[in-house]
Amino acid sequence: MNVQIYVAAHKPYRMPVSKTYQPIFVGAAVNGGVPLNYQPDNTGDNISTKNPNYNELTAIYWIWKNCHADVKGIVQYRRYLSNNPKQRLAGILDKNEINRLLNERDVIVPRKRHYYIETNYSHYIHAHHQEPLDTMRKVVRKTQPDYLSDYDVVMHRTSAHMFNMMIMPADKFDAYAEWLFSILFKVEAAVDISHYDSREARVFGYLSELLLDVWLRHNQLSFAEVPVMYMEKQQLPAKAYNLLKRKFFPQATKRTHF
Repeated sequence: MNVQIYVAAHKPYRMPVSKTYQPIFVGAAVNGGVPLNYQPDNTGDNISTKNPNYNELTAIYWIWKNCHADVKGIVQYRRYLSNNPKQRLAGILDKNEINRLLNERDVIVPRKRHYYIETNYSHYIHAHHQEPLDTMRKVVRKTQPDYLSDYDVVMHRTSAHMFNMMIMPADKFDAYAEWLFSILFKVEAAVDISHYDSREARVFGYLSELLLDVWLRHNQLSFAEVPVMYMEKQQLPAKAYNLLKRKFFPQATKRTHF
């Protein structure tokens, strides 16, 4: 099968030397300066201009509309799906491993991120503005009512498949993208984010991370979980501190978002 995994990036960066992996430059319509051999996300049917609010989702949209591979996937320039993270780029999933995993499971996703003391809902509202998340539930209830119970289950969990990274057969990838954007575009039309700072303006990218598990659960899809390989050192103590700070002092934290 033809397997094409796109590496979302907004700047030049070290990339895999493999035909299976293709760098895609997100926000090409607003950022300019597309690096050599990167696929810009502003060709064909695209939402490249929405990148400041949608993050790597502009790449997912482009892949949905313009890529015709049998298997489609997306990772990020600083994060990859890998069987051997310690080997860095040498340890990322290759085509044979991808085919093997998809013979066993419906989709490939990163291992879940666990919050333990937070639900997905509480973790989100302690880190971001609450209104878009509450609006998203209203949109699901109105336009996708059969998904609502699955949505609520996922929001009450204390773990999720994060980062908007996934590998799927094309029919599943396209079905997920169509469902995802049908929800996010309605949320976008319903909320005013004009007062958000540049970090919080990336709201639809943040929201989308919570929708993958809703879709997987509702459609009863099996998934292969693989480790995430990081290209840069992770500041785990700082992340743990910030998680506790957001939980116990949410108002102090939120004031920094403006």
